[in-house]
Amino acid sequence: MSDVALPAGLISQTASASKVLSINSTQWRRFGNWALIWLVLANVAFVGMWAVGAPPRVIDILAIGAVGLLVRPLPVWVRGLAFLAAMTYSVLAFIAGLFNLALSSLLHSLRFLAEIRPINSTEYIVGGVLLFGITLLALWLQRRNQNFTDIRLVALAIVATAALAACDALMAQGMRGHYQRAAVEGTPFMSGSELSGLVPADGKPKRHLMLVMVESLGEPVGNADMERLLFARYNDPAVTDRFVISKGDTVYYNSTTAGEMRELCGRWGDYYEVLDRVDAACLPARLAAAGYGTRAYHSFTGGFFERSSWYRNIGFQHEEFGPQLLTRGARECGGVFPGACDRDVPALLAQDLKAAEKPQFVYWLTVNSHLPVPPGMNLDVDDCSRISAKLAAEYPMICRQFALWDQLDQALIRELTAPDFPPTDILIVGDHMPPYFDRHHRSQFAPDRVPWMLLKWKEQPAADTAVAAGAGKAKEGSIG
Repeated sequence: MSDVALPAGLISQTASASKVLSINSTQWRRFGNWALIWLVLANVAFVGMWAVGAPPRVIDILAIGAVGLLVRPLPVWVRGLAFLAAMTYSVLAFIAGLFNLALSSLLHSLRFLAEIRPINSTEYIVGGVLLFGITLLALWLQRRNQNFTDIRLVALAIVATAALAACDALMAQGMRGHYQRAAVEGTPFMSGSELSGLVPADGKPKRHLMLVMVESLGEPVGNADMERLLFARYNDPAVTDRFVISKGDTVYYNSTTAGEMRELCGRWGDYYEVLDRVDAACLPARLAAAGYGTRAYHSFTGGFFERSSWYRNIGFQHEEFGPQLLTRGARECGGVFPGACDRDVPALLAQDLKAAEKPQFVYWLTVNSHLPVPPGMNLDVDDCSRISAKLAAEYPMICRQFALWDQLDQALIRELTAPDFPPTDILIVGDHMPPYFDRHHRSQFAPDRVPWMLLKWKEQPAADTAVAAGAGKAKEGSIG
């Protein structure tokens, strides 16, 4: 069969249609430049966390893609600034999600960065170097033309951005409740102080009260070793002979300062609400009005989150922070939040209670178990297998946290079982779950609850008549 020749006009029309349907190489190259910067480099560090778990970033991915499309025809310096702004927002939003903070709360906290030591954490160093390198590469690549104009490529950019956001949502499935927990208006309130009945209903002084808030003390779920270890040392007969023990858990929102407001002021909120005003409804203020001496201790600095200012506004009459505790004999422990060793503080608290001439409300916020917990640095957590060989092998940093909590429990028990320890009701409660980076560690804790334990002094009328140890009352420097 002979070939059939096509009319010249039809050939011309077909060639024109093919030319219209094709996208020239220049347009593809510009699209590739755009995608490399605004899809790949803007998200690769966070996508790398998908395998281990991370806060969802759906809105972030969509916003960055939209910014990239808007600035693609603009000068290099504008695109560079836009990328810097997008990365800054992404990093801050990621950190806020990781630590269960609202972004506004995180921004309010940035002024305190000079007080912490991120260089003591390998994780922070690696993450910082990676982000810095990615940002430099992206800024260098901004010199390339990204101004593709073909509407089909614009549609492809939108679809690709949406697909990446959808993948992020899929990878975060099942872990969403572990991040960015904030109490909305009308959320029912609860706290360890309230549920445990730490404070007598009539609020009248009977004996000393102590509230210990333990940094990152979460509620274990589905891990037999962790559930066994939590508060295990308090089963000692020396403790149970002197105290009635009750346990439970309470809902938490946001970070440590929100946990302090929960337990000390009986509401969802954060410290900046009381930074410039007195709140007589907070527990320390109410107990001070009822005749208690009120004392606050924190193993880190008082300037961090301005505790040296607002503790007074909620009713504390006396505060001591890391530097003062070190002066009194506590040793220094390192980490991202270097301060007094928590294991040395209970002896100082007991010393003050024994010297008191009237009932005291003592509040202590620990610091050493703040994540990440590094080896070394006088934390005494390197031989973690002594706590649990299974945790040491499968969850090394959780094991190091439990080693710190075990030290704290031993130090507290040593003091409260001493013959001259005065009658005291003691509540131990977590502030928030440990904000681990990875799903493997983070999923070992309840995403919405923290544990509490109340040690209630057994009724001993003769002992309760003298609220503080008699010997302490006669000493010089006794506390009112």
